[in-house]
Amino acid sequence: MGGVGKTTLVKNLNNELLKIAASSSKLSFGVVIWVTVPKPPTDIRKVQAQIANRLSLKVDSEESVETIASRIHQRLKEVMSFLLILDDVWEAINLDHIGVPQPEDSPRSKVIITSRFLNVCRQMRTDAEIKVYTFDEDESWQLFVKNARDNANLEHIQPFAKKIAKQCDGLPLAITVIAASMRGQERVELWKESQGIELSSEQTSKHVNKRGGDIQNCFLYCSLYPVAVSTDDLIHCWWTEGLLGEHDTYEEAYNRGITVIESLKDACLLETHGGLDSVKMHAMVRNVAIWIANSLGDEHNSLIQAGIGLTHIKIMSVSVKRISFVSNKIERLPDSFKKCPKTTTLLLQDNSPLQIIPHELFQAFPALRVLNLSGTGIRALPSSINSLSQLNALILQNCGWLTELPPIGDLCNLQLLDCDNTKLNCLPQGLDKLTNLRLLNMPATYLKSIGQGILPKLSSIEMLNMLDTTYFQPPRWYLTPHPYPGTLSNVRKEGDTLLGSSTFDELSYLPNLTSLFVKLDSSSILNRDHTWMSRLERFRIEVGVGPMEAKFNKSTRMIGVSQCQIFSKGELSGMLQFASDLYLIKCMGLRKLIAYNSFDGLKSLHIVNCSCDFKPVEEGNEHFDPLPNLKEGNEHFDPLPNLEYLRLGSLFNLKSVSEFGHFLGTRFSKLRQLEMAVCQSLTCLFNVGGAFSVPKHLEDIGISNCRMTLVNSEVPRVRELLLENCPSLGTLGEPENTWEHLEELSLTNCNQIRKLPLSIQTSKNIKVIRGASDWWSQLEWDDDSSKSKLEHCFLPL
Repeated sequence: MGGVGKTTLVKNLNNELLKIAASSSKLSFGVVIWVTVPKPPTDIRKVQAQIANRLSLKVDSEESVETIASRIHQRLKEVMSFLLILDDVWEAINLDHIGVPQPEDSPRSKVIITSRFLNVCRQMRTDAEIKVYTFDEDESWQLFVKNARDNANLEHIQPFAKKIAKQCDGLPLAITVIAASMRGQERVELWKESQGIELSSEQTSKHVNKRGGDIQNCFLYCSLYPVAVSTDDLIHCWWTEGLLGEHDTYEEAYNRGITVIESLKDACLLETHGGLDSVKMHAMVRNVAIWIANSLGDEHNSLIQAGIGLTHIKIMSVSVKRISFVSNKIERLPDSFKKCPKTTTLLLQDNSPLQIIPHELFQAFPALRVLNLSGTGIRALPSSINSLSQLNALILQNCGWLTELPPIGDLCNLQLLDCDNTKLNCLPQGLDKLTNLRLLNMPATYLKSIGQGILPKLSSIEMLNMLDTTYFQPPRWYLTPHPYPGTLSNVRKEGDTLLGSSTFDELSYLPNLTSLFVKLDSSSILNRDHTWMSRLERFRIEVGVGPMEAKFNKSTRMIGVSQCQIFSKGELSGMLQFASDLYLIKCMGLRKLIAYNSFDGLKSLHIVNCSCDFKPVEEGNEHFDPLPNLKEGNEHFDPLPNLEYLRLGSLFNLKSVSEFGHFLGTRFSKLRQLEMAVCQSLTCLFNVGGAFSVPKHLEDIGISNCRMTLVNSEVPRVRELLLENCPSLGTLGEPENTWEHLEELSLTNCNQIRKLPLSIQTSKNIKVIRGASDWWSQLEWDDDSSKSKLEHCFLPL
């Protein structure tokens, strides 16, 4: 962000170094060079001219850039060491093109750059990045008074002066310029009039213009939201408004949207909120964006009355481009509207008291492209919605009272229909006519049926989601111990609609489908050809009854199976060939499923509460069934050759992970992360020796609510070890065993452990040790030096 003081900081450094050079010969650098970098496109000659001038090099205007670069390079090599300050860099600069030696060629020299864009620093391969933060409220006020002088503290002026200082949001440049402009002003009217953001508006306007038209439009669009907005929702609106340019697929448009968001975040115009899935605008930046939009004329003019507690609305201008009444308490809409022929976006989401949409509303907005009614109390939509022939996005998320939609067959340009977390009991009439629809989010939770022949007509569909994402939860079994087998609840929720076999088969006729999220009846996978799934880039397919307690990740190819006989004639294995993540919960037939197939693409395996007897069955026993990957001559066959993550939960007969590997015939050759919970028979992780010993690439181990007594310290590369609620665990191994790669150790309610297998020699990489303070104070040590060396690593829980 501009105005936070980057230039001031390096200018002070430059001036101090010049003072030292003038008064002493002890300067660390032979020469200090200041360059103000021209705005893009960067003129290399102008940069070279400033460097040459500081080096007293005479440059002929007819000399080529390459010749000048060679002369600068030679002169800088002669001075032995230099400090080059490149101020206000907007795009990456190749130092070789200027003539500046690379750091490895001149180790005593340094280059400092200031930039508003983190990506510029990355491209220029900086060794360290230092973010310059804004002032807090007290610091802002002190700087304001320093520049405005005593007038700011006058009794009748101080309230307005403090408000102006606060509006500057800690930006030193804005504070300094605005305060200086008010110096000597004693009329209170002038201070009231000066409560604005014109200075920052101008600066930010210049910035977004430099970054390109589409980014500017996307930036201005963000001002419609008073609080955080999901990145998906934001990108969907940009895309359907046409702000992301022309793209052949939604995937391309989405990727472009992510790039724009990251660019705006790097420029401090957007901020991450609550993780990577949401962003928000700083209040001052949002005010700037609103000011810019309304100063650019009708093409960008917006009516924004969001988050201000409105109960009723009135649209004053018919020339407005976008309208936002987001996050208010609107109870009803006007019975009549002025026609707004230019309005392309209407945002009414998060107005929970709103229950009725007047018939006249949609007729007033013939050019509407984006309509968002999410989080309202509407029960139905008027049939006049069919008059919105230009509508590209209809967003109805979290409309918990919405049970049906009117016919929508006339919405011929609709590309996105999002009904997540609604109670629709039937597909809307005319859905099969929406041949331009690319994204359909229509959870089947309350649908009475899905008519045969409807889905294949959606020929443009790229993403189909018929799962209710509100039921996606992290796996509770990892956090809470279960007292006996079968306690993991997977009861089918009343009203769940599962896709039958004929409906699932119809999906194979959708040529553009790349993302699929559905719940299937187990009969849907019987004797089916699943080869069409190879064209899916991501999917979440749930098979069986009950909610699937698995984290929702849009980027994975995940299959979850609950309460099914997963192997009888190989029905499921054909589908699993395309999965990267597999969840098996309360299932039978695990051994034969894995052992009779090779799942080369499987990276993550979660097995919870599956009925298995891990004891070896001797030859001659009537239940003996030699598995193909354990037969003689096939010792090196591995059904899970690329498995990287394994989570085991509520496997009450399991004694070790080695036993599990032998049971399935897999060797964990690429396993990197292991998590276990509620395995009450577990005694140790691995049996040392044999074909199924310690995985050599295992780096991360997490164990909770197990009665194990030993954690093998022979795990050669483990970096992170987390243990929770293991009351019988008494030792982590001996110091002479190898723990040299361990970086993080966390123990919670493992009070039998009195000694850590760490010594000065084997703990050189340890960074964090977490545990209770009482437990730490009672640990036994071979010598005081070991404890003192590790004391700074301890963090109390």
